[in-house]
Amino acid sequence: MDTVAIAGYMTQNCDESTARDAVHRGFAVEFLSDATGTLKLANQTGSIEAKELHEAVLVVMQSRFAAVATTKEWIAAIDSGPELERSGIYASTTAARP
Repeated sequence: MDTVAIAGYMTQNCDESTARDAVHRGFAVEFLSDATGTLKLANQTGSIEAKELHEAVLVVMQSRFAAVATTKEWIAAIDSGPELERSGIYASTTAARP
């Protein structure tokens, strides 16, 4: 399986869309948490701070679409392993239960 590594701007827009498309096309995805970013958003439905939005997307990505890692962790995995940890929706919802 080929792998797509994602770095860029904006976390919830181009980056997230690329990750979802890649998964649906059969690619593994690695999402670099410290090499993606966003801005605060506000519109008629509400507002969200940039940090909260970024973290929410990272949680969703790790729950189904990507292995989320820092750039340092990603480079270490490429250099000598181990493979980046991937989660799943069941594991993510189980971990969130009290």
